Amino acid sequence: MRAPEIRPRLPGMLGITMSRPVSFLVTASTLALVLGCGAHAEELEQLPAVSVSANLGEATPLTAVGSAVTIITAEELEAKQIRVVSDALRLVPGVAVNRTGAIGNQTQVRIRGSEGNQTLVMIDGVVVNNPASSSEFDFGHLLTQDIERIEVLRGPQSALYGSDAVGGVINIVTKKGQGASRVTASVEGGSQGTMLGTVSAGASAEGFSIHAGTTGSLTSGTSSAASWRGNGEDDSYRGVTSHVNASFDPSKLLGFDLAFRDTHFKGEYDDFGLRPGDTTSPLQYAYDANSGSRGDETFGRAQARLSLLDGSWRHKLGLSHFRADTDYLKNGAVTSSSKGETTTYDYQTDYTLDTPALAASHLFTFAYQHKRDEIDSYVEAEVDQDSFVGQYQLSLFEDLSLTGAIRRDAHDLFDDANTYRLTAAYHLDATNTKFRASYGTGVKNPTINELYGYGSTYKGNPDLKPERGKGWDAGIDQSFLSDRLSLGLTYFDQRISDEIGTTYVFDAGSGTYVGTPINDSATSRHRGVEVELTARPVDALTLRLSYSYTHARDGKTGLAEVRRPANQGSFDATWRFLENRASASLGLVYTGDFTDVVYTRSWSSQAQDMNSYIVANVAGSYELTDNVELYGRVENLFDEEYEEVYSYGSLGRGAFAGVKASF
Repeated sequence: MRAPEIRPRLPGMLGITMSRPVSFLVTASTLALVLGCGAHAEELEQLPAVSVSANLGEATPLTAVGSAVTIITAEELEAKQIRVVSDALRLVPGVAVNRTGAIGNQTQVRIRGSEGNQTLVMIDGVVVNNPASSSEFDFGHLLTQDIERIEVLRGPQSALYGSDAVGGVINIVTKKGQGASRVTASVEGGSQGTMLGTVSAGASAEGFSIHAGTTGSLTSGTSSAASWRGNGEDDSYRGVTSHVNASFDPSKLLGFDLAFRDTHFKGEYDDFGLRPGDTTSPLQYAYDANSGSRGDETFGRAQARLSLLDGSWRHKLGLSHFRADTDYLKNGAVTSSSKGETTTYDYQTDYTLDTPALAASHLFTFAYQHKRDEIDSYVEAEVDQDSFVGQYQLSLFEDLSLTGAIRRDAHDLFDDANTYRLTAAYHLDATNTKFRASYGTGVKNPTINELYGYGSTYKGNPDLKPERGKGWDAGIDQSFLSDRLSLGLTYFDQRISDEIGTTYVFDAGSGTYVGTPINDSATSRHRGVEVELTARPVDALTLRLSYSYTHARDGKTGLAEVRRPANQGSFDATWRFLENRASASLGLVYTGDFTDVVYTRSWSSQAQDMNSYIVANVAGSYELTDNVELYGRVENLFDEEYEEVYSYGSLGRGAFAGVKASF
């Protein structure tokens, strides 16, 4: 049975009651109107003009993008003082984030109700989904300090990016050197014994660019298990990330790019099992067990670019490698290890053709990719796949943009898979209106663990079929008042079939329950609405509101799927003053009621209702000089107690302050 809906009474509203989602929207919208009164019609700065992930080939102008895409820039991250990427993703409609407690612990991201491993994640062109961790990327260790932009492309994208892109794609681009050489350093500290330090340097000249840096973080933390459930021990975390992003163009025809990133971490967390001394409860909970992990995540990409026919015919040849090594600890001793690697060789060619007589331009793209996934955990295994992609982009009369893409994946374990994608965007320049629509299919290959198993309690199933997805969306983007107000509305509907679940059977020989993965014959359906609103009533003030409703139901039971809140939203306001030397930011993140799952001793599942919550954050900064800035923030201002995963507690109120210098 679902928990009763919370219906707070708004003061001064003559007894009218509202659900928390509606209350959140009304409150945020009212605040936006109050802060925005006295707007005038001066010209706005340009919003990000292109998307680098909506299509293969060149970056696509946003007016020509038919898919639903949200872009978060480095300037927005800095203004809000967001330090971990997963917190930035909470601002994106249709995206659900679940962290098992404190900073550094496992963090899952779901798009439009899909699973965490149905979201493909790229950093600087490298796919970082870990084959040794259910083909899922753990956002727990990813910081924002070196990130230039985050793009979230929603809807099935397997025709462009292959397996894992059933729900969508998160594409992260790191900073490049710009202009004369510059060194930037920052240090901050605050609650829970937290320290964060960053140093970076960048430079660019004609035909050359480089940016490199290192970030270190340390916190004594809080308990990953909910303290209000009787867990009081702190779980510490420390990590160091180093990165390089460089390019060299010896001529207008030839160029080379190199990206490298390494993250080393060690942290404590609370394991998943029975409470100490509990011999009667049928359920299993998180508890303090002196558990932890340490490891490295490393990736690199090298590519060469060749441009011919005055830039009309372009070629790209690349090599990418991702590796994740993790040791799992108990009382400081290693109990098990996991290694996952992905190596990718790829080639892409793009040809641009204009036909003035038809008022049309054409972009043809062909790509080939060879990918190998390897794991060394409880089993050692590797799988290979060859992929062929064709894409056609057509622009007519500078108003209508159409794209079509088709992909064939030749896998060494499954039948060949074909996926496709169609998008359309129609932009009316006179009214600054864009109508858009997209349809796509997706595929998610079984993970190596699902095929071959791990340990004695989880058997593999080599007869598994890939999961399949298909979905469409339609929307409108409208700007008003000389671009001072922008509104985006999207409706989406997608279905996923052959989803892989696990059945558990008691094994008398071992005295334990053993799980086996199987394909579910039912089809789950996810549909909903996404809203994005951005306003600049005056040059110094930026307001942003997002809201999404996601109706995600399990195909077999018809019940709400776990960790997919039906209602989510966020609001933030950023104000710059004192001749732009000072800034202040207020942010609210709302998560509605959702359902989680708790496992019994026999590994059967039991639904658990989870309550809604709102988290408030404030931040401010002041430039002492052109080169030195002081800043501070308070996270979870009202010390909200909430859980994103059942029995794993949230971070309480935290205050932080720091200084940044550049020279």
